[in-house]
Amino acid sequence: MPPRQRLDDVLLQPVLVSSAMRALDRILRTIANKDVVVTFIGESGTGKEILARRLHELSSRRGGPFVPINCAAIPDTLFESELFGHEKGSFTGASARARGKIEAASGGTLFLDEIGEMPLSVQAKLLRFLENRKFMRVGGTTKITVDVRLVTATLRPLADEVKAGRFRADLHYRIQGVTLHVPPLRERRADIAPLTRVLLAEAAARHGTELPRLARVVTAAFARYDWPGNVRELRNVVELACLMRGGRSVRLRDVPEPLQRAATSGSPEDASAPGAGNRLVIDMDDPLDVSIERIVLAALACEGGNRSRAARRLGIGLRTMQRYAGRLGVPPPSRA
Repeated sequence: MPPRQRLDDVLLQPVLVSSAMRALDRILRTIANKDVVVTFIGESGTGKEILARRLHELSSRRGGPFVPINCAAIPDTLFESELFGHEKGSFTGASARARGKIEAASGGTLFLDEIGEMPLSVQAKLLRFLENRKFMRVGGTTKITVDVRLVTATLRPLADEVKAGRFRADLHYRIQGVTLHVPPLRERRADIAPLTRVLLAEAAARHGTELPRLARVVTAAFARYDWPGNVRELRNVVELACLMRGGRSVRLRDVPEPLQRAATSGSPEDASAPGAGNRLVIDMDDPLDVSIERIVLAALACEGGNRSRAARRLGIGLRTMQRYAGRLGVPPPSRA
C-alpha cells in the first residue's frame, strides 16, 4: 500500500465554490505579485498551506520553489539550523555543510506555518534577515544574500501572542503586511460537496476501491454538520467510507455518530445550519449571494438533495434550482 499522502499533497488547488473562498481568491490574485508578506489566520485543517501554494502559483515566483516549514514540528534546538543551515563541524553531528530552508527557497516562496510557535531566539534572527535579506549559516562567517517571499500562517492572531510574551513585537510589526482570514468549513458549506467528491476520488484511487455512493440522507448530513476538524476531518470520514463501503452505498449508520446526529438534530443551536428543519437564521450583515447560497443548500438538505422538491419549497423554477445547485457543486442525489 502506498504511504499516506498529506492533505496538502492531495488538494494542490483550493476548492473555490463558496462566495467566501471566491472572494479570498480575488484578493490572492490582486496581491500575488506585490512584494508584501501575507499571513493566513484560520483554524487547523482549513487549508492555509493550500492557499499559500495558490498565492505562490499566481505570482511571478511560480517558477521558483515553494518551501513549507511547520514551526510547531521542529525542536527548538534544531530550529536555527533548519531555517538557516549550518557549516560542517558547527555542532555535534554536523558532519557536512547543509543548506537551510531559507536558502532552499531562493527565488521562490518560504511558507512558515504556525509561525507563532517559532522560538524567540530564532525570531530575532529571522527579523534581521527580513531587514536586509542576508544571513549566515550556523557556524558560518560569510553572509549569504537570498531573495525569497515570506508567507506565514497562524491559528491565533499574532497580536495575542505578542501580548502573551510568546512572539516578538518588532517581528510582528515587520511581517504585518496582508492578513487574510481563512473561514472554517462550517462557514463555507457550498465547498463541502465538491471537496467530498475530490477526496472520495483520491481515497478510492489510493486504496484501489470503487467509488462509494452517498445516500441522500448522508449527503444532507454532510451539508449540515459543522466539521470542527474542517477539511482534515472530512477527509478522514471520506476515507473510512471508501474503505468500508467501496462500490456500495454509504448509509447513515456507516458514518460517525456526530454526523448521524446532525442528520436528525432539530435543536435551536443547529437552526442556522442548512437543512435544520424549516428554520434558517440569516445574518443581515452577510452579502446577498452568501445568504442565497445558504438558503439553496438548506432547501436541498431538507429535501434530501431532491432538486424538484427543493425548488417547490422555495417557489422557484426547477431550472433555476439546477443552475444554483450546479454552481454550488451539489451533485444529483444518489439513486441508491
